[in-house]
Amino acid sequence: MLNTLNKRVSCVLLLLAIGYLVLAYQLPTYPYTPVDADVIPKGLGFLLVGLAICLFFAKDSETQEQKARRNIPRKDIGALLAVFAFVFLYITLLEILGFVVTTAIFIFFCSLFLGYRKHVTNLIVAILFPLFMYITFTQFLKISLPPGILPF
Repeated sequence: MLNTLNKRVSCVLLLLAIGYLVLAYQLPTYPYTPVDADVIPKGLGFLLVGLAICLFFAKDSETQEQKARRNIPRKDIGALLAVFAFVFLYITLLEILGFVVTTAIFIFFCSLFLGYRKHVTNLIVAILFPLFMYITFTQFLKISLPPGILPF
């Protein structure tokens, strides 16, 4: 049954999606918002379930070249783990510091870590992107995001 890589990966993704959906259904609802904050997490969870099912039934004809590309150098594994740590810190600090501050810090330091050296451009993007997303979600889509330490 799980004789191909696609089927094994799809089973892992399906379990991940189910766990994610269980957590998404535990998000609190807010009474005065027309579109609640749990819409996007639930949608993403169901999308992941659908994609995992599609991956399970996809044909898997892997060549030797594709198998060789799966070998990740140790240096890249360290970078992947560091980015995972950045994401974990982002999730941990999101409620405490708020969406704008946490996202700005995440974008700036993650880009810096990954080798982007234009600091002024990086700083401008790290500040403007979360502000744009925060205003879009809170003012136009009426979806609450954690304000954190900022007064708005």
